[in-house]
Amino acid sequence: MENYTWLLLTGLLVGTLGTLIGAGGGFVLLPVLLLAYPHASAETVTSISLAVVFLNALSGSWAYAKMRRIDYRSGLAFAAATIPGAILGALTVDYIPRRLFNGVFGVLMIAVATYLFCHKTDKIKAVMEIGSRITTRRIVEKDGTVHTFSYNMKTGIVLSVFVGYISSLLGIGGGIVHVPAMVRLLNFPVHLATATSHFILAIMALTGTLVHVAKGSFAQGGLQQTVFLGIGVLFGAQAGASLSKHVHGVWIMRSLAGALAFVGIRILFTALQP
Repeated sequence: MENYTWLLLTGLLVGTLGTLIGAGGGFVLLPVLLLAYPHASAETVTSISLAVVFLNALSGSWAYAKMRRIDYRSGLAFAAATIPGAILGALTVDYIPRRLFNGVFGVLMIAVATYLFCHKTDKIKAVMEIGSRITTRRIVEKDGTVHTFSYNMKTGIVLSVFVGYISSLLGIGGGIVHVPAMVRLLNFPVHLATATSHFILAIMALTGTLVHVAKGSFAQGGLQQTVFLGIGVLFGAQAGASLSKHVHGVWIMRSLAGALAFVGIRILFTALQP
């Protein structure tokens, strides 16, 4: 009988780190699942990871909501855009061979990490030039911190469709792509990007998970692993949200880049092995 203690601890770590950087934790969990269950299908590990990402995002969003860091208007628009991509990703994952799946995942992680390492963090402009396609938002946190920023809604929608597909296909939640893109391309302050990304992830991951349930993905196994990992992330997400109060946005981005590089190289190595 499998010892599930390590799953609880893994879930705790995934929940803490994933919520801290707004990435859902799938980028940590999926490599662990790929290594721990080498004979499982890509569909099985993806369905487990995506379900755990949903529980993590749900718990983390509750914590961030109490801090008033979530931009609900932008989050709902982006979440709606991710749904078609999330459905398509869940429907196509079982057509991808396991080795190719590992290779795609590894290359994506390394590419995003390289971008974050090489791209200097410029000071975010408070308000962009006002225009018909520009959306301006003003968010006031519970502690009184005020954030005023602007972005192009069309760019955000297109980006979210892509994120929905990639996240559901790979079972990683999508925050690893969404957070840096929201910061670099959409002008979001880092802490608002992580919180809003978590809110989007909760909706997106639920959609992908329901598709997997309808397809019978969990009939191939993984339900018990999902339950124990889920218990861990529920508590870890609360810890990650609390830690975010004490971590500067620059270090959040650097931590995200370092984690991406590590797991990307490790998974790509497994894909290249004979």
